[in-house]
Amino acid sequence: MDVAVPLVVALSGLPALGLALWTGEANAPQARAIGLRWALVALCLFIGAIGLYFAGDSKRLVYAVVIAMALGVNALLVSMLLRLRKDGNGNPRQ
Repeated sequence: MDVAVPLVVALSGLPALGLALWTGEANAPQARAIGLRWALVALCLFIGAIGLYFAGDSKRLVYAVVIAMALGVNALLVSMLLRLRKDGNGNPRQ
């Protein structure tokens, strides 16, 4: 695997980083928590891109990196959705 695929994965993390900066600036009670989760999604994609770069042509390592990256991003998105279901004090919305 050459540099193109890890570069595309790393570039796909930039919108998540932009969303993290934009969301974190708001004055809403949950804004910092959601911004943090977006930043962690971007970090997961950046680390996945580094993993893909070092995996090279080994299919087993590429599969492991892609599965770990997918699990990490999906876990963070589920965490974000669960956080959005709570109000500013941490209590579930009714």
